[in-house]
Amino acid sequence: MAEDTTDMRAEKTRAAAWFRTLRDQIVARFEALEDSQSEGPFAEMAAGRFEVSETRRSAEDGADAGGGLMSVMRGGRVFEKVGVNISEVYGTLGTRAQAAMAARKGLPGMTEDPRFWASGISLVAHMRNPHVPAVHMNTRMFWTPHGWWFGGGSDLNPCIEYAEDTEHFHGVQRAHLDPHGGDLYPRLKAWADEYFFIPHRGRARGVGGIFLDDHNTGDWEADFALIQDIGRAFLPAFAPLVEKRRVQACSEADKDVQLIHRGLYAEYNLVYDRGTKFGLETGHDANAVLMSLPPLAKWV
Repeated sequence: MAEDTTDMRAEKTRAAAWFRTLRDQIVARFEALEDSQSEGPFAEMAAGRFEVSETRRSAEDGADAGGGLMSVMRGGRVFEKVGVNISEVYGTLGTRAQAAMAARKGLPGMTEDPRFWASGISLVAHMRNPHVPAVHMNTRMFWTPHGWWFGGGSDLNPCIEYAEDTEHFHGVQRAHLDPHGGDLYPRLKAWADEYFFIPHRGRARGVGGIFLDDHNTGDWEADFALIQDIGRAFLPAFAPLVEKRRVQACSEADKDVQLIHRGLYAEYNLVYDRGTKFGLETGHDANAVLMSLPPLAKWV
């Protein structure tokens, strides 16, 4: 990690270690789901495995600027494509990123001292069976000499909607947020509904979830505890839906619906997603940034 003069080195280390721990838990659970697929329309396929590679970010002068791990499973019998990435990057923000930070966070002095550090986990799963919903989860910590912020969330993206699945996913999110304040879940749900809306289509990309950004209450420990619980909610919110729906029979018409819905997902991530824009503008590995795109999609 690059040297800095703040008192947050220990906090950065703890945050990055947590994102790695969460990544390890999710990768293990997803491979276990692949191994346990003993019935259903894709049970005869081979179980998928994650391929893990290091990613690096280089500063403009060629100096080391951090990196991470990209873990991608392709062609599984449960997960058609899933990526679980972690990163820890640092350096100086470019001109456009400085302007965006100053505008969003109301930060003076970005031009004079544009250093930054960021770490997080980012996950997107595109499923083999169209009855199993696609899902996204991301949590992160961002630091500059002007402050620190947490962000992220989780949202469900079914191409074939089941009301009980949506209720379960949201219920688990709420159970993990309520200990941090009864007003938190409604606020973060509304934020997700607004953030994951596709203006040019006039619709949401899925059935929502929770989302927050630029989160800093002034109490780092409390904010870190919240971002950890958002991460802890993911597997109990999502894995039971996979276990229930992966055995359902599906038709070619169902697969066609899935491919069209994936087109919505691709449009959103390429046009609106802040994480995609930030990753590309700050020079992170393009393959890792664009890992979220589906393996196949179609447009009518």
